Amino acid sequence: MQELCKKLHQTIDKVDEERYDIESKVTKTDKEIDELKIKVIDLKGKFQKPVLRKVRMSADAMLQALLGSKHKVTLDLRANLKQVKKEVKEEEKEAVSDWRKNIEDKAGMDGRKKMF
Repeated sequence: MQELCKKLHQTIDKVDEERYDIESKVTKTDKEIDELKIKVIDLKGKFQKPVLRKVRMSADAMLQALLGSKHKVTLDLRANLKQVKKEVKEEEKEAVSDWRKNIEDKAGMDGRKKMF
């Protein structure tokens, strides 16, 4: 009975040693992973993204870029538009009269009171 207990205790000790070794390896790799994550974040901060510039592109150049150089398509969007001639309208200008005359004309008996 005692021998069996001693054997069991020895196997328990071996398993505990293995478990401890594995736990220490896991904690060590976790620390390395955290350090590498910090290094990656530092490297991301050092490099700046270049400022993108606006590129003016015609419809033909855009189609050529999309379809490739094999397909040659010319696209004139202005050809499909309807042309409209601009007509100059002359507005009739009212004759500007003297405002005093209008008041005097309406200044009859009750004209002035009705207007103002």
